Amino acid sequence: MDTTRDTVFIPGATSGIGLALARRLRARGATVIIGGRRQELLDELSATHGFGAVRIDTADADSIRDASAEVIRRWPDVNAVVLMAGIMVAEDWRTADGFLATSESIVTTNVLGPIRLIAAFVEHLRTKRDATLITVSSGLASVPLRPTPTYNASKAFIHMLSESIRLQLRGSGVRVVELVPPAVRTTLMPGQEDAPNALPLDDFADEVMTLLETQPEAREILVERVKFLRYAEVRGDYDEVVGVLNATDPHAAD
Repeated sequence: MDTTRDTVFIPGATSGIGLALARRLRARGATVIIGGRRQELLDELSATHGFGAVRIDTADADSIRDASAEVIRRWPDVNAVVLMAGIMVAEDWRTADGFLATSESIVTTNVLGPIRLIAAFVEHLRTKRDATLITVSSGLASVPLRPTPTYNASKAFIHMLSESIRLQLRGSGVRVVELVPPAVRTTLMPGQEDAPNALPLDDFADEVMTLLETQPEAREILVERVKFLRYAEVRGDYDEVVGVLNATDPHAAD
Protein backbone atom coordinates (compact mmCIF):
# COMPACT_ATOMS: atom_id res chain seq x y z
CA MET A 1 0.00 0.00 0.00
CA ASP A 2 1.32 3.41 -0.97
CA THR A 3 0.20 5.72 1.82
CA THR A 4 1.08 8.80 -0.24
CA ARG A 5 -0.59 8.02 -3.55
CA ASP A 6 -3.35 5.43 -3.18
CA THR A 7 -7.07 6.15 -3.36
CA VAL A 8 -8.51 4.61 -0.21
CA PHE A 9 -12.10 3.90 0.84
CA ILE A 10 -12.66 3.49 4.59
CA PRO A 11 -16.21 2.61 5.63
CA GLY A 12 -16.52 3.23 9.36
CA ALA A 13 -14.16 6.21 9.40
CA THR A 14 -16.29 8.85 11.12
CA SER A 15 -14.67 8.16 14.51
CA GLY A 16 -12.09 6.07 16.33
CA ILE A 17 -9.43 4.08 14.52
CA GLY A 18 -10.97 4.61 11.10
CA LEU A 19 -10.94 8.39 11.38
CA ALA A 20 -7.44 8.45 12.89
CA LEU A 21 -6.06 6.45 9.96
CA ALA A 22 -8.05 8.45 7.42
CA ARG A 23 -6.56 11.70 8.72
CA ARG A 24 -3.02 10.36 8.58
CA LEU A 25 -3.42 8.95 5.08
CA ARG A 26 -4.87 12.24 3.85
CA ALA A 27 -2.02 14.19 5.45
CA ARG A 28 0.47 12.03 3.57
CA GLY A 29 -1.19 12.75 0.23
CA ALA A 30 -3.54 9.82 -0.30
CA THR A 31 -7.03 10.39 -1.65
CA VAL A 32 -9.35 9.25 1.13
CA ILE A 33 -13.05 8.49 0.92
CA ILE A 34 -14.78 7.90 4.24
CA GLY A 35 -18.07 6.11 4.79
CA GLY A 36 -20.58 6.29 7.62
CA ARG A 37 -24.27 6.45 8.41
CA ARG A 38 -24.61 10.12 9.47
CA GLN A 39 -24.63 12.46 6.49
CA GLU A 40 -24.14 15.60 8.57
CA LEU A 41 -21.02 14.16 10.19
CA LEU A 42 -19.69 13.02 6.82
CA ASP A 43 -20.20 16.53 5.45
CA GLU A 44 -18.41 18.07 8.43
CA LEU A 45 -15.41 15.74 8.23
CA SER A 46 -15.20 16.15 4.46
CA ALA A 47 -15.08 19.93 4.78
CA THR A 48 -12.56 19.85 7.61
CA HIS A 49 -10.11 17.26 6.29
CA GLY A 50 -10.60 17.15 2.54
CA PHE A 51 -12.09 13.67 2.45
CA GLY A 52 -14.48 12.33 -0.09
CA ALA A 53 -17.57 10.97 1.64
CA VAL A 54 -20.28 8.40 0.95
CA ARG A 55 -23.15 7.43 3.19
CA ILE A 56 -23.10 3.69 3.98
CA ASP A 57 -24.66 1.37 6.54
CA THR A 58 -22.46 -1.73 6.70
CA ALA A 59 -25.28 -3.68 8.37
CA ASP A 60 -27.46 -3.23 5.27
CA ALA A 61 -26.73 -5.23 2.13
CA ASP A 62 -28.47 -2.76 -0.21
CA SER A 63 -26.58 0.18 1.30
CA ILE A 64 -23.26 -1.61 0.83
CA ARG A 65 -24.06 -2.40 -2.79
CA ASP A 66 -25.21 1.13 -3.62
CA ALA A 67 -22.42 2.93 -1.73
CA SER A 68 -19.71 0.72 -3.20
CA ALA A 69 -21.01 1.36 -6.71
CA GLU A 70 -21.01 5.10 -5.96
CA VAL A 71 -17.40 5.00 -4.75
CA ILE A 72 -16.24 3.16 -7.86
CA ARG A 73 -18.19 5.54 -10.11
CA ARG A 74 -17.00 8.77 -8.45
CA TRP A 75 -13.44 7.63 -7.67
CA PRO A 76 -12.54 5.07 -10.35
CA ASP A 77 -8.92 5.11 -9.18
CA VAL A 78 -9.87 3.58 -5.82
CA ASN A 79 -7.35 0.81 -5.22
CA ALA A 80 -7.50 0.24 -1.47
CA VAL A 81 -10.37 -0.61 0.86
CA VAL A 82 -10.05 -0.69 4.65
CA LEU A 83 -12.84 -2.82 6.13
CA MET A 84 -13.06 -0.83 9.35
CA ALA A 85 -16.71 -0.81 10.43
CA GLY A 86 -17.61 -3.06 13.34
CA ILE A 87 -19.46 -3.25 16.66
CA MET A 88 -18.53 -4.74 20.04
CA VAL A 89 -21.28 -5.49 22.57
CA ALA A 90 -21.27 -7.53 25.77
CA GLU A 91 -23.52 -10.61 25.88
CA ASP A 92 -24.71 -13.17 28.42
CA TRP A 93 -24.99 -16.62 26.86
CA ARG A 94 -26.61 -18.22 29.90
CA THR A 95 -30.08 -17.43 28.55
CA ALA A 96 -31.18 -17.03 24.95
CA ASP A 97 -32.90 -13.73 25.74
CA GLY A 98 -29.56 -12.42 26.92
CA PHE A 99 -27.60 -12.84 23.72
CA LEU A 100 -29.41 -13.95 20.57
CA ALA A 101 -30.45 -10.58 19.13
CA THR A 102 -27.11 -9.02 20.06
CA SER A 103 -25.16 -11.92 18.59
CA GLU A 104 -27.07 -11.75 15.31
CA SER A 105 -26.47 -8.01 15.08
CA ILE A 106 -22.72 -8.45 15.60
CA VAL A 107 -22.54 -11.15 12.94
CA THR A 108 -24.44 -8.95 10.48
CA THR A 109 -22.03 -6.05 10.91
CA ASN A 110 -18.71 -7.75 11.66
CA VAL A 111 -18.97 -10.81 9.42
CA LEU A 112 -21.50 -10.17 6.65
CA GLY A 113 -20.44 -6.53 6.33
CA PRO A 114 -16.83 -7.29 5.32
CA ILE A 115 -17.94 -10.19 3.11
CA ARG A 116 -20.38 -7.95 1.24
CA LEU A 117 -17.81 -5.16 0.91
CA ILE A 118 -15.21 -7.51 -0.51
CA ALA A 119 -17.78 -8.89 -2.93
CA ALA A 120 -18.61 -5.34 -4.04
CA PHE A 121 -14.98 -4.32 -4.64
CA VAL A 122 -12.93 -7.38 -5.54
CA GLU A 123 -13.53 -7.33 -9.30
CA HIS A 124 -12.74 -3.63 -9.48
CA LEU A 125 -9.58 -4.04 -7.40
CA ARG A 126 -8.37 -6.83 -9.65
CA THR A 127 -8.29 -4.35 -12.56
CA LYS A 128 -5.68 -2.28 -10.73
CA ARG A 129 -1.96 -2.77 -11.04
CA ASP A 130 -1.53 -2.62 -7.26
CA ALA A 131 -4.47 -2.92 -4.90
CA THR A 132 -4.95 -3.61 -1.20
CA LEU A 133 -7.71 -5.02 0.95
CA ILE A 134 -7.12 -4.26 4.62
CA THR A 135 -9.24 -6.38 6.91
CA VAL A 136 -9.57 -5.49 10.59
CA SER A 137 -9.56 -8.27 13.15
CA SER A 138 -8.50 -7.96 16.81
CA GLY A 139 -6.19 -9.40 19.42
CA LEU A 140 -9.40 -11.01 20.69
CA ALA A 141 -9.35 -13.25 17.63
CA SER A 142 -6.53 -15.09 19.41
CA VAL A 143 -7.49 -14.82 23.10
CA PRO A 144 -11.13 -14.47 24.25
CA LEU A 145 -12.54 -11.70 26.41
CA ARG A 146 -15.25 -13.25 28.56
CA PRO A 147 -18.06 -10.67 28.11
CA THR A 148 -17.89 -10.55 24.28
CA PRO A 149 -18.06 -14.06 22.80
CA THR A 150 -19.62 -13.18 19.45
CA TYR A 151 -17.27 -10.24 18.91
CA ASN A 152 -14.30 -12.52 19.65
CA ALA A 153 -15.60 -15.13 17.23
CA SER A 154 -16.36 -12.54 14.53
CA LYS A 155 -12.76 -11.36 14.63
CA ALA A 156 -11.45 -14.93 14.53
CA PHE A 157 -13.57 -15.33 11.40
CA ILE A 158 -11.99 -12.21 9.87
CA HIS A 159 -8.52 -13.60 10.61
CA MET A 160 -9.19 -16.89 8.84
CA LEU A 161 -11.06 -15.18 6.00
CA SER A 162 -8.01 -12.97 5.47
CA GLU A 163 -5.68 -15.95 5.44
CA SER A 164 -7.91 -17.80 2.97
CA ILE A 165 -8.71 -15.11 0.43
CA ARG A 166 -5.05 -14.10 0.43
CA LEU A 167 -4.32 -17.53 -1.03
CA GLN A 168 -7.01 -17.13 -3.70
CA LEU A 169 -5.94 -13.61 -4.65
CA ARG A 170 -2.23 -14.41 -4.80
CA GLY A 171 -0.85 -13.25 -8.13
CA SER A 172 -3.90 -11.09 -8.88
CA GLY A 173 -2.32 -7.79 -7.84
CA VAL A 174 -4.61 -7.55 -4.81
CA ARG A 175 -2.78 -7.81 -1.48
CA VAL A 176 -4.71 -8.81 1.65
CA VAL A 177 -3.40 -7.20 4.82
CA GLU A 178 -4.87 -7.90 8.25
CA LEU A 179 -4.81 -5.08 10.80
CA VAL A 180 -4.90 -6.55 14.32
CA PRO A 181 -5.66 -3.90 16.97
CA PRO A 182 -5.31 -4.40 20.72
CA ALA A 183 -7.64 -2.51 23.06
CA VAL A 184 -7.46 1.10 21.89
CA ARG A 185 -8.95 4.16 23.58
CA THR A 186 -12.05 4.62 21.45
CA THR A 187 -15.79 4.51 22.09
CA LEU A 188 -16.11 0.95 20.77
CA MET A 189 -17.21 -0.17 24.27
CA PRO A 190 -18.54 2.01 27.11
CA GLY A 191 -15.65 3.41 29.11
CA GLN A 192 -12.99 2.20 26.69
CA GLU A 193 -11.95 5.72 25.72
CA ASP A 194 -10.56 6.18 29.25
CA ALA A 195 -9.41 2.61 29.97
CA PRO A 196 -5.89 2.63 31.47
CA ASN A 197 -5.05 -0.71 29.86
CA ALA A 198 -6.02 0.51 26.37
CA LEU A 199 -3.51 2.03 23.95
CA PRO A 200 -4.00 5.76 23.27
CA LEU A 201 -5.60 6.22 19.87
CA ASP A 202 -2.92 8.52 18.46
CA ASP A 203 -0.14 6.17 19.57
CA PHE A 204 -1.88 3.25 17.88
CA ALA A 205 -2.55 5.11 14.62
CA ASP A 206 1.02 6.45 14.43
CA GLU A 207 2.46 2.96 14.95
CA VAL A 208 0.15 1.49 12.31
CA MET A 209 1.22 4.09 9.76
CA THR A 210 4.88 3.39 10.49
CA LEU A 211 4.32 -0.34 10.00
CA LEU A 212 2.42 0.17 6.74
CA GLU A 213 5.27 2.30 5.40
CA THR A 214 8.23 0.26 6.66
CA GLN A 215 6.83 -3.26 6.20
CA PRO A 216 5.17 -3.14 2.77
CA GLU A 217 5.14 -6.93 2.43
CA ALA A 218 3.61 -7.64 5.86
CA ARG A 219 0.53 -9.84 5.92
CA GLU A 220 -0.43 -8.68 9.40
CA ILE A 221 -0.06 -5.23 10.94
CA LEU A 222 0.79 -5.93 14.58
CA VAL A 223 1.57 -3.09 16.95
CA GLU A 224 3.74 -4.17 19.87
CA ARG A 225 0.87 -4.09 22.37
CA VAL A 226 -1.18 -6.73 20.53
CA LYS A 227 1.59 -9.33 20.32
CA PHE A 228 0.89 -10.41 23.92
CA LEU A 229 -2.46 -11.76 22.65
CA ARG A 230 -1.61 -12.67 19.06
CA TYR A 231 1.26 -15.00 19.96
CA ALA A 232 -0.08 -16.53 23.19
CA GLU A 233 -0.50 -20.01 21.70
CA VAL A 234 2.83 -19.81 19.89
CA ARG A 235 4.62 -18.94 23.13
CA GLY A 236 2.76 -21.68 25.01
CA ASP A 237 1.26 -19.37 27.64
CA TYR A 238 -2.30 -19.20 26.30
CA ASP A 239 -4.02 -20.12 29.60
CA GLU A 240 -1.99 -17.53 31.48
CA VAL A 241 -2.83 -14.84 28.93
CA VAL A 242 -6.54 -15.71 29.11
CA GLY A 243 -6.31 -15.32 32.87
CA VAL A 244 -4.54 -11.97 32.69
CA LEU A 245 -6.95 -10.60 30.06
CA ASN A 246 -10.02 -11.58 32.07
CA ALA A 247 -8.71 -10.86 35.57
CA THR A 248 -10.55 -7.55 35.74
CA ASP A 249 -13.87 -8.95 34.48
CA PRO A 250 -16.43 -8.21 37.24
CA HIS A 251 -18.37 -11.36 36.29
CA ALA A 252 -15.39 -13.70 36.58
CA ALA A 253 -16.80 -15.36 39.71
CA ASP A 254 -20.35 -15.83 38.34
